[in-house]
Amino acid sequence: MISHVEHRPPVMELEPPRQGWLKCTRLGFSQTASEETYPSTESFSYTLNNPLLSKSQRAFYEENGYIVIPKIIEDDLIEEFRQRFVDICEGRISKGMMTLMKEISLKDTEVKGELLYYKVQDIAWDEVFSKYILHPKLLDYVECFTGPNIRAMTSMLINKPPDSGKMTSKHPLHQDLHYFSFRPADRIVATWTAMEKVNEDNGCLVVIPGSHKGELLPHDYPKWEHGVNKAFYRVEGYDDHPLLPLHMEKGDTVFFHPILIHGSGINKTKGFRKAISCHYAASECHYIKVEGTTQENIAKDVEEIALRSGIIADLKTMWKLRGRQARGNEINL
Repeated sequence: MISHVEHRPPVMELEPPRQGWLKCTRLGFSQTASEETYPSTESFSYTLNNPLLSKSQRAFYEENGYIVIPKIIEDDLIEEFRQRFVDICEGRISKGMMTLMKEISLKDTEVKGELLYYKVQDIAWDEVFSKYILHPKLLDYVECFTGPNIRAMTSMLINKPPDSGKMTSKHPLHQDLHYFSFRPADRIVATWTAMEKVNEDNGCLVVIPGSHKGELLPHDYPKWEHGVNKAFYRVEGYDDHPLLPLHMEKGDTVFFHPILIHGSGINKTKGFRKAISCHYAASECHYIKVEGTTQENIAKDVEEIALRSGIIADLKTMWKLRGRQARGNEINL
């Protein structure tokens, strides 16, 4: 049985930004956005010296591996994203190079449209969804984790359906780094924005605070009775671990580290639970080889999913095709 602790993640109040940026060369490259620098009074591994996040916010992320910032994305934009997703699912707008993923419990039924698809991914180049990927305020916060050269690597809108009774709407506990063939992990951050109020009833995110301080663990498909959606990998051994549910309001955004163990529960309501998300990385990051590692299984899945869009390419080429420079200079990625 999964046990839950608390019911609302701390939402950090913002301090007024100070002038200038601090220079950081922790990974061997400078992340200076102005000539003016300030002395650092504390050492942080997971955020960069940037005046937008307060010391208390940085300390919270350092300890827990996530932070929720309220109301970054405007309501009217969220409704525009919602309508765009429905229009794509209904075939009124071409999906282009985006990929629609079918809910496994419904794929062999006569269900169509929004009811059938649990996700559209690779949305960074879409004229509507790119308003999220390139959102200035969102990127201001991303820069606190990546530095000024920001590459959008994976992007998606998630449409968690009402559970069919087969528990397939649940997303198993996992670490996002399992999906990524680029490093270093500390210069990668996820953004996940609630498109409506989310809680345990409609399958909010759950996290294991502090797990980002660990290592990338082996992942495999869970052996669930009614199957599991494509690329829904799981880390073993955490089923009985206490989890923190992240209750969020519409427009709230959680930023989290790629080694943080997280997942989401089933949607027990009759409506959909939507969220829009992107993973960003510093352009200075570099690609790694996954052959012979625990990540080899996801590489095969990525290539298989790409084939659905008619793309035949190796993993590095796939990342280059899927990504988009969101801010600053294009360097390695």
